[in-house]
Amino acid sequence: MAYLLLALAILSEVVATVSLKLSEGFTRLVPSVVVVVGYLLAFGLLSQALARGLGIGVAYGLWAAAGVALVAVAGTVLLGESLTWVQVGGIALVITGVLALELGGRSAA
Repeated sequence: MAYLLLALAILSEVVATVSLKLSEGFTRLVPSVVVVVGYLLAFGLLSQALARGLGIGVAYGLWAAAGVALVAVAGTVLLGESLTWVQVGGIALVITGVLALELGGRSAA
């Protein structure tokens, strides 16, 4: 259940971040409301995932890696932004780092 809450938190954060771009500096009402609600929901869900026993290092690592990757893809697909091979490599490194954090935590336990 903790990982489901974390996944929903990540999704909420990604929607809020994409909406931040669409809000055009908070000058557009609907995307601006989505930003505020999305971030509130994201942090609420993250706190619930942590309350259910998810470690902060792993939770935040997954949050960051998935968020970076999904926002980069959403920017490319939905907003027409470019994504270079160097950026893809950077995303892969972030994901690799989170996997190392997760796997390292399991072997130490």
